[in-house]
Amino acid sequence: MQYRALLALGALALCLAIVNALMFSANRQEQNELATRGQYIQQSLQLEPLYQSLIKSLADLAARDNDTALRDLLASEGITFSAGGQAAAAR
Repeated sequence: MQYRALLALGALALCLAIVNALMFSANRQEQNELATRGQYIQQSLQLEPLYQSLIKSLADLAARDNDTALRDLLASEGITFSAGGQAAAAR
């Protein structure tokens, strides 16, 4: 009887060790993905002034030349502006 109880506890401990290893591996993968996303966000923030300048230039060009194709392109990306005003990102 004692042998079977010890055997069952040993099997349970082995199963728990395997589950622990699998969960550790999955957790490590999630941490790596989260770190990659954080790095992408940091890099995007560094480029934000460049993007804002580019959008403002495109909006100024569309307003100045009355370019409907460029105006529609900006509108499709959620960027609206008035002919005499600043570009405003709606996203």
